[in-house]
Amino acid sequence: MELLQALRQLQLIRPLDLQFARFIHAEALKDDLPAEDGELLSLIAALVSLQLGKGEVCLPLNHYHTLIEHWPMRLKEHAAALLAGLSEDRLLAFSVISDGQDETPLVCSRGRLYLYRYWFYETEVAATIQRLTTPIDVATSTIKAGLQRLFETRSGETDWQQVAVAVALSRRFSVISGGPGTGKTTTVARLLSLYAELFSEQHQRAPLIRLAAPTGKAAARLSESLGKAQQQLDMTAAVQAMIPDQAVTLHRLLGPRPESKNFRHNRDNPLHLDLLVVDEASMIDLPMIYRLLDALPSHAQLVMIGDRDQLASVEAGSVLGDICAWQQQEATGELCYSPEQLDYLQQVCDLPAPPSEPGNNPVADALALLRKSFRFDENSGIGHLARAVNGGDGQRAVQLLTEGWSDISFVPLSEQGYQQMVVDVAAGYGHYLQLMHSGSDAKQLLAAFNQIQLLAVVRQGVYGVEGLNLAIEAQLQKLGLIRVSGAWYSGRPVMITRNDYQLGLYNGDIGIAVADADGKLRVWFELPDGELKGVLPGRLPAHETVYAMTVHKSQGSEFDKVVMILPAEDSPLLTRELIYTGITRAKHRFVLHATAQSLKTGSHRRTERASGLSWRLWRPNGAS
Repeated sequence: MELLQALRQLQLIRPLDLQFARFIHAEALKDDLPAEDGELLSLIAALVSLQLGKGEVCLPLNHYHTLIEHWPMRLKEHAAALLAGLSEDRLLAFSVISDGQDETPLVCSRGRLYLYRYWFYETEVAATIQRLTTPIDVATSTIKAGLQRLFETRSGETDWQQVAVAVALSRRFSVISGGPGTGKTTTVARLLSLYAELFSEQHQRAPLIRLAAPTGKAAARLSESLGKAQQQLDMTAAVQAMIPDQAVTLHRLLGPRPESKNFRHNRDNPLHLDLLVVDEASMIDLPMIYRLLDALPSHAQLVMIGDRDQLASVEAGSVLGDICAWQQQEATGELCYSPEQLDYLQQVCDLPAPPSEPGNNPVADALALLRKSFRFDENSGIGHLARAVNGGDGQRAVQLLTEGWSDISFVPLSEQGYQQMVVDVAAGYGHYLQLMHSGSDAKQLLAAFNQIQLLAVVRQGVYGVEGLNLAIEAQLQKLGLIRVSGAWYSGRPVMITRNDYQLGLYNGDIGIAVADADGKLRVWFELPDGELKGVLPGRLPAHETVYAMTVHKSQGSEFDKVVMILPAEDSPLLTRELIYTGITRAKHRFVLHATAQSLKTGSHRRTERASGLSWRLWRPNGAS
């Protein structure tokens, strides 16, 4: 254990990693293993735990060197000697490791090492999705008539929104993926309208439809945008009454249990619904998708909506990306639906036959990709920049930022540029603070606060969230817009960082402290149903000031103007998905403070999370 003690002292592993390694080491001692074997087991246990802390579901046996490459030479050499020749056969010889047939602390499967629980989640999720993506009986002629009524026919142009609705109606599990402005909400509104018609005709009752999202902010956005989209549709009052107008968080949907990771709803007590639509699916981690699928009634349909190119969840897994690993389409840009699904889609949508051979994986038949952006057209610098970064073309991204587009700007990283950024961002926040001083209500303040947001990649340092929040706060005080006399003051914006089920506040919720007529502060939050909730500061769960937030925390939100700052030095956090996510939070204006090199490097670096879910879904008979 000396190696691990040294790693802990250097903060290269976490206390949790060390404790798990000690547990595995103690189990190894029971088997009277040689000291070297005990040390190997301790090391790999710590590495698997460390991986999980980084959002990786497992430890690929052929990638362990990437975890130790930056360790001090002596420790790296010691670890490399222990890990040399590591193989699945050798690991499976230890009693604490199995192939999953026995419930052991660790599982080695297909060249990947897991904690048992995460191997179980992954295999169950893969098997469930494959089962739910088999076709269901549909009334083809009725669907065709409904699609023709809900969608305008564009001669010679495939309507991918129409295709997405048809796909979602044909399977109990489906995914609709698309970038910002591709009409995901409009598609969902039309899907709900047609689904309600079909279901009520077939079952002679109204369907039970639920809408959900990972965070309160995302749920509120889904409720608002769906309400607007439905107003544009020609639907009867009876159909409209069947469609819910409010979304909830996934935690609230599943029913949290105090002091427990488990929920009230599971396979023994399934959710009471016929159709569940979940937005911002890229934010869903592996344990959550397992619990969601586990609680789905046997007859119900689940439609997941999201952008496969966004950042993966903060917690373990990259579920949406793994599900959308549509290999044949990724390589050729063409459809790879099965012959049966192609035939169905051509009947209801007039979908043209693809030039290549059709696919044969049922998961592909459950996926739909929206390809046309209605928000970011050829005149949109934000759209061009997002596409360049998403395509890994860092050189083109830098060029775009110097071409004079009206909605994007680039400021080279410098001390002067940093100070000007603080001044400009503080001026942007000045609007909601002036409204507060003029007596506007909390709802107006929260809406005004969303007009601008400063995004960062890291937490520490002057370029991180903590330093930026202090700098913005100091500038606002200098302008006389806030009066800081302690932790709490009128106008302080905060983000919840830990769920509080009793208060109904969840990780990512944003509130603003406002003093009442007697000078007593309450922090006001807008709930997914549009209602306001005021909470005394002392009752809040864990929270932090949020003039600046990490790009990860911004997922599920949109802002009129986004200012993003990239760190001066390269960081493994700086990836294509992160930069793309930051850019696409902006609706009208995007300003980047960075070096050209960091933009190029980040655009080239892809997030590749260690997981076997994609393999299990996309390999022939891969769920084994």
